[in-house]
Amino acid sequence: MSSGAISSTTQKVNDRLESRIEIIQVGDDGADVYVWIKNIGSSEIRSIERTDIFFGPDDNFYRVNYGGSTPPYWEYQFEGDNTEWRPSVTIKITIHPTGALSPDTYMVKTVIPNGIYDQLVYSVE
Repeated sequence: MSSGAISSTTQKVNDRLESRIEIIQVGDDGADVYVWIKNIGSSEIRSIERTDIFFGPDDNFYRVNYGGSTPPYWEYQFEGDNTEWRPSVTIKITIHPTGALSPDTYMVKTVIPNGIYDQLVYSVE
């Protein structure tokens, strides 16, 4: 029983060590926010829809749900001909916030299912 627990813990630690992401660019069109995130780790990231996305003014951000038709929600697409989030592959996340963006400082934080995260603060003028 204890060897199974040790094996499971070791696998989780290895997964965290091999997983890394980096937000490489954030942009907006005044209504939607576009976030390009690169897998800079050494393992594939699965279950992208279980990723947590936080967005909003730096002092008042909120968690954005995946999918839907009523804002706020987010969706993603692979850049290039990719169909899996393997090492060196970039995805583009589109965040549909609750309303138009006003001039402010905004925070985007991405947390993949195993807890690895990256965040970026940027300004809308």
